[in-house]
Amino acid sequence: MVKVVTLPVDESELNVLAEAIGGFYIKAVVDLEKRIMAAGAKMHVDEEQMLIEKGSNKDNLWGGGYDLETKQVTYDSIINNKPGSNASSDILDPEIRRKFKIIIKELLKV
Repeated sequence: MVKVVTLPVDESELNVLAEAIGGFYIKAVVDLEKRIMAAGAKMHVDEEQMLIEKGSNKDNLWGGGYDLETKQVTYDSIINNKPGSNASSDILDPEIRRKFKIIIKELLKV
């Protein structure tokens, strides 16, 4: 179930968001400016589109996720390929990675 997350979720909601990826991983796209995220889809592009439809600027959107088993934030998504600013599917800029991690951890309460 894809959902826009604006407030921290509880543990049962974590499990619902992880259902699309076998129950152990939550794909997420974070809007660094609005400090919100879309999560729970099989593909980051669907989450990205949902946030754009809600008024997010594509330049502020970054994809990755959270592994419920290893407790690790990940920074890899095809939507992170941004000509001129990020030439990789991985988030390369340390400051963007830091902000992404903070928002993921705040909203997922992990």
